[in-house]
Amino acid sequence: MEHVPPPAEELALLDRELAQLDTRRAQLLTRRAWLVSALQPQPQAPNGPRWSAPPVGHGWAPGQAWPAASHAAKPSGPPRSAQNVLLTLGGLLLTVAAVAFTLVSWGSMGIGGRSAVLALVTLAALAAPAVLLRRKLAATGEALAALALVLTLLDVYAVHAVAVPDADGLTFRAVASAVLAALWTAYGLALGKLHLPLPAAVFLVQWPLLLGAWAAGAPVIVVGWALLVTAALDGAIALWGKGLGVRVTAGIGLAVMGSAALLTGLGESLTADGPPGAVLPGALLLTAAVAALAGAWRAPSGYAQLGGAVAGLAAVAAVGGVVRAAVPGPWHVPVYLFCGLALLSVVRARVPRSAGRGVLAAAGAVVTGALVWALPPVAAVLLGPVRLVAEVWAGAPDGFRGALGAAMGWSETATAPVVLAVVAGLLGAAYRWWPSAARVAAPLATPGAKARGAAGAGALALGWGTLLLAAATMGVPYAVAVALETVLVAGLLVVAVRGAGVSAGAGTAEGDGSGASAGGVPDGGGEASAGVTGAAGGGRSAVAVTALVAAAVGAVSVGLLSLAMEAATYAVSGALVVLFAGAALRTRAVVERAVFAVASVVWGTALTGCVAGSLGLDPHEAAPLLLLVPALTVLLGARLRLHPVALPVELTGALGALVAVGLAVGRAPFLALVLALCGVLAAGAAVRPERRPVAGYLAAVLFVAATWVRLAASDVSAPEAYTLPVTVPALVVGVLRRREDPEASSWTAYGPGLAATLLPSLAVAWTDPDWLRPLLLGVAALVVTLLGAKYRLQALLLLGGAVLALDTLHELAPYVVQVAGALPRWLPPALAGLLLLAVGATYEQRLRDARKLKDVLGRMR
Repeated sequence: MEHVPPPAEELALLDRELAQLDTRRAQLLTRRAWLVSALQPQPQAPNGPRWSAPPVGHGWAPGQAWPAASHAAKPSGPPRSAQNVLLTLGGLLLTVAAVAFTLVSWGSMGIGGRSAVLALVTLAALAAPAVLLRRKLAATGEALAALALVLTLLDVYAVHAVAVPDADGLTFRAVASAVLAALWTAYGLALGKLHLPLPAAVFLVQWPLLLGAWAAGAPVIVVGWALLVTAALDGAIALWGKGLGVRVTAGIGLAVMGSAALLTGLGESLTADGPPGAVLPGALLLTAAVAALAGAWRAPSGYAQLGGAVAGLAAVAAVGGVVRAAVPGPWHVPVYLFCGLALLSVVRARVPRSAGRGVLAAAGAVVTGALVWALPPVAAVLLGPVRLVAEVWAGAPDGFRGALGAAMGWSETATAPVVLAVVAGLLGAAYRWWPSAARVAAPLATPGAKARGAAGAGALALGWGTLLLAAATMGVPYAVAVALETVLVAGLLVVAVRGAGVSAGAGTAEGDGSGASAGGVPDGGGEASAGVTGAAGGGRSAVAVTALVAAAVGAVSVGLLSLAMEAATYAVSGALVVLFAGAALRTRAVVERAVFAVASVVWGTALTGCVAGSLGLDPHEAAPLLLLVPALTVLLGARLRLHPVALPVELTGALGALVAVGLAVGRAPFLALVLALCGVLAAGAAVRPERRPVAGYLAAVLFVAATWVRLAASDVSAPEAYTLPVTVPALVVGVLRRREDPEASSWTAYGPGLAATLLPSLAVAWTDPDWLRPLLLGVAALVVTLLGAKYRLQALLLLGGAVLALDTLHELAPYVVQVAGALPRWLPPALAGLLLLAVGATYEQRLRDARKLKDVLGRMR
């Protein structure tokens, strides 16, 4: 419906609209008058506009005159983009014409004509930008300068093709590039407003030395020196050159030529036969390092850090290459590592902060490369015992190496433990004497608590790997290797427990908020003390986490290693159970305690499996024995109750029970037994209120599954044997629930239980030719229907009535078919018609009966 305002309100609204229309009309009339006056010829003032422009985007009052413009409009020119496109196309066309003339029309002219034409055109192209710059046509001058550059290159080609055709190509190109570089340098300095000549000169200066070395057939090392000198010149231009284009071009040349020089020197150093052969490449690399450091001394921050890194890497390659040539092959990587560690002395040198950071980054890169070379053997030591899974208890192998396999080249990695030990020692020293190390590194870096933690964690992990790899490299006996790995796991657990305890204590102290210790230190000493304490706490936490992870990995490795001998398997598994259980009891941190407890349960399960293997049991026979550990976890969970460790322990035991079920799948009787025992364990856990919601249902499912498996193993095919064990407990649970909550729906209380038996039995009864099952099903459905009608339970009445009706229909169907066949053909339609007439005649009564029936069913529960 539309809202119609009162007359007074509508009148006011119309007045406002008319006023707005009048105002707009006045504005349009004023604008029209101005346009008419603007179109009439008027005397034009010198350097003034023909007429004044009205203000754009503003309204005006009626009769208001337009103000005159405050200043003259600037002359408009063609857009810069269009101008650049035109100039570029023009320059390209002239360049194509010059190339075509030189290559095609050159032969039709004499030598004088050729020289004159090229000389005149080149001189004209070189002279034109100077004239254009005086007329402030810089863009056109740039285009002609580009054309002149191409013409000078064509001049060089023409001179070589006509004047000195017998000259060596590389030598001529080297001289020509030097001459052109000098020419364009002078030209660019003379015409400083042009942007192209000087970058072109920088590009041309890259080639004289390199082409000259190639032309002279110089050795590779001489070519490297030529590249290095060119790179040094590029660096000087990049630092002190004028103009962005010059510096960018020089920077690109520096990157390309410098990289080529370094790679040339490195390649020669790595292929040197002895120390004398490595001296010259070392000198090249060392000179490059000095040049890079000198450039980093004066470069901006980011480039200075890059220059310091390049200088450090070049110095390591130079010195390490000479020493490397004098030592055997396995010591090559340690040599470079020691040279890289020598770069750490830069913290004592007086170098710019950014350059020093670059040198430290180079040292870190060298150490990282050495670790990348040394860590794969450690992984092979840890993962090598996996092969023993296919040869369980086959006998003691021939030493530690025999257990790991013969595929590892131990002679090539004989010095890997040295690399790991050196790095671990340095990290450990930094962790131990952290304040002193932090003060030494302060000029170049400000490491914090996380850096200390990382140092401690790295020292611990690398030290552990060093001992493992050293034992494998030396080929210690098998028993010694097993004992060593077990002792290492014990030591890692001790570190993890102590670290977790210290971290927990530090967290408690911080939570107390006590500041008494800080208060006794004058002049801000409390803050420094707090910083050191925080660093220590953070480092120990990282060390504890690393120790925990290493202990878990080491336990798996030694467990696999012990599979070679039965006694070793029992000894290692038992020791690991005790070690992890003791760690769980000693630690105070919840997460660490849970991890230790879970590991103890896992190794207890493995120990139980070893017992089954010693007894010679088949997998399905060993399945019940494996349930001992889950039973202990249920008892332990009942003892711990609401402790945070209880749930992880019980879940781990449940996984062990799942393994037992998997082992028993091949034999149905054993599977039924294992499922029943698991149901007992779940029922025992369901006694506790906090586990009842999950464990109770799980116990019921397990018992039913055990019953079904047992019946299937006994070749029982009657569905009632499978469904009644589900129906009876379900109905009992429904009765108990209805006692607690009389308002509960009968569908929730009794529906699932009744449907579990009635529906499968009905499906089988429809295909059963015998009379016994339909009779028993009909009697049961009748009883259920009567109980539903007596106690007013909707689920019982409807389910029982539906099953009874369908069962009766199935039994009476043959007789109905016989009777229908004996009746005349016209009788069924007649009876249907009479039925429809009766229903139609009593339609209202039938509706009332249907509503009453609906109300009665609705009032049932």
